[in-house]
Amino acid sequence: MVLRRLLRKRWVLGVVFGLSLIYFLTSTLKQEERTMRDRTLLEVRDSDHRIPWKVRFNLGNSSRQITQCRNSIQGKTLLTDELGYVCERNDLLVNGCCNINAPNSRQYICKSCLANGCCSIYEYCVSCCLQPDKQLLLERFLNRAAEGFQNLFTAVEDHFELCLAKCRTSSQSVQHENTYRNPQAKYCYGESPPELLPV
Repeated sequence: MVLRRLLRKRWVLGVVFGLSLIYFLTSTLKQEERTMRDRTLLEVRDSDHRIPWKVRFNLGNSSRQITQCRNSIQGKTLLTDELGYVCERNDLLVNGCCNINAPNSRQYICKSCLANGCCSIYEYCVSCCLQPDKQLLLERFLNRAAEGFQNLFTAVEDHFELCLAKCRTSSQSVQHENTYRNPQAKYCYGESPPELLPV
C-alpha cells in the first residue's frame, strides 16, 4: 500500500525516468566508442597481411601425432580435413581428421576441378586448394584483391581457412546475381571466374 502511494508520486516517477535515461545514454556512448575503436583497428591493421602458411606433413610418415583436425563440416557425404584429405563422413575420426587408411580417403584430390581452379564439388575444391603448390596463386590473389575484399579475409589465419572461404560460392561464380556462370563448376579457388556457359 505504501509502495503504491510512493510510485504514484511524480518525483519518484521522475527519478526512475532520469535514471533510465542516464543508463540509455551511457550504453549508447559505450557502444559508439567500441564501434570507433573497431574501425580504427581495421584501418591501422597492416595492409600487407601475410597468412602464416602451415607446414604440411604426411601422417603416415610422421612421428608427430595430430590431436585434432579442423574440417569442412557441412558436407552431407564428403568432408575435407585441414591436411587436405577428402573422406566420406563415416570415415571421419573422432578427432576431426579423415581416416587416411579408409579406402576412399585421398589427399589433395582435384577430381571435379577444371584447369581454372573451379570445381563442381566443394570438398574437392578445398582439398585441391590445399596443395602446397597453390600457395603462390593464393598469395597473388590476396595481394591483388581490392581493399574492401581484403577486409573480408583479415579473419583468415592460415591456408586451410583461406581455402574454405575461397571455395565457397562467391559473386565471381554468378552472372547477373541470380544464375551461375557455370552450374557444374561453381566452387572456385582460382584467380579467374568460371567460364560463362551459354544459356
